Amino acid sequence: MMVQVWSGREVRALRECQRLSIREFALRIGVSERMVSRWEAGGEQIRPRPINQAGLDSLLAAASDAERSRFAARLKGPEAPSAPPSEPVRAATPPSRFDHSGSRSRAAILMDSGHDQSSDVFAMQSFRTADRQVGGGHLYSSVVKYLHVQVGPRLFGGDLIIEDPAVFTAAAGLTEMAGWMAHDAGRDDRAYSHFLRAFHLSKAGKDRQLGVHILASLSHLAHHRADSNGAVRFAQAGQRALAQGPANPELSARLLAMQARGHAAEGNAGETHNLLAKAENALDGTHQETPSPWVSRFDLGSLSSEAARCTRQLGKHNEAAGHAERIIALRTSSRTRSHAFGQLFLIATLIDQGEPAEACRLVREVVDATQSVGSHLIVQQFRDIREQLTQYADSPAVRETRQSLAETIRQRVWLQQWITSDASSPQVTRG
Repeated sequence: MMVQVWSGREVRALRECQRLSIREFALRIGVSERMVSRWEAGGEQIRPRPINQAGLDSLLAAASDAERSRFAARLKGPEAPSAPPSEPVRAATPPSRFDHSGSRSRAAILMDSGHDQSSDVFAMQSFRTADRQVGGGHLYSSVVKYLHVQVGPRLFGGDLIIEDPAVFTAAAGLTEMAGWMAHDAGRDDRAYSHFLRAFHLSKAGKDRQLGVHILASLSHLAHHRADSNGAVRFAQAGQRALAQGPANPELSARLLAMQARGHAAEGNAGETHNLLAKAENALDGTHQETPSPWVSRFDLGSLSSEAARCTRQLGKHNEAAGHAERIIALRTSSRTRSHAFGQLFLIATLIDQGEPAEACRLVREVVDATQSVGSHLIVQQFRDIREQLTQYADSPAVRETRQSLAETIRQRVWLQQWITSDASSPQVTRG
């Protein structure tokens, strides 16, 4: 159930049905409290901007069944919109094609520009391969530039409006990738904005798998921002969408893992392990349709990373160490960042288990292996490990390691700020 165009009255209904304060609601959609208050005060006479309409669509998509029922009930009455509540969202649908007599065909325009969907997929795969080696901090501005220069004009440029779902899918897939790179560069507010835009665009692109994948990305980001309830809602919304079409084992496993993290945050070990087991079983399933090239793979290495997070949060240090070792085994050194994350998980669990000497040895390996990786997330883990080692600061080896980490952090923070200082966000939403 979605609304077609949001009004201030519908904004208030959505906030109240989810029992959120204005501050909580504003944080969920990435706007100021003042803006939410202005929308609600305007009632039927005010309409949020298109990018904010997309954020509201996504928040409603992540609502529980009970919240949806409360939302529908609040819209009933003389002021209710004429469109039925069950009408599907069309916020991202391109405008109707106008009759341009003598206009060239869409294929001719794309051929002249030298771009088609295969070019965009190749670009995405190239960015993804490089990202695994050097991190999002180095590549974010390049993906943004590609969206501006190569994709944006095909969406909004020229006199002919092109109704081609493939262009919207490319915009959605690359914008979602920009979101992950922004997240890796430590810009979570920007990442959230990119993910919302990508979800908005994916509906016009008609790639169901990509839409579900983006909901899982929103769930991951919510976990990172310590919003476990929001994370579970996004994952559940993804499951509802996935249930409407052919089975996709990898997306199913990823959504189950996101829910497992929600239960781990609540300290519910039984349900966490149950969902992780279901996720591993799901990976044995069969794809009932060809996997979308825009969706990154979720395999046993990916699941081990989520399981390591869950079990460490539950205080299950031996299990967390086992999952970390599995990541290291499954992620070869050619996937520099993923391999490093496995090692960093293992370092943290070694310190948890009172083995600082082995942890310090591994720290030196990771620092050396990630010198060319621009990742705020790795720097943040260095900070966390340095803090963890404080309890063993009397050891000369630990003191040396902590000093080395302090210098590494200082250098990499400076480098990241310099690399990303001129990056701008892609404007690929419908205005």
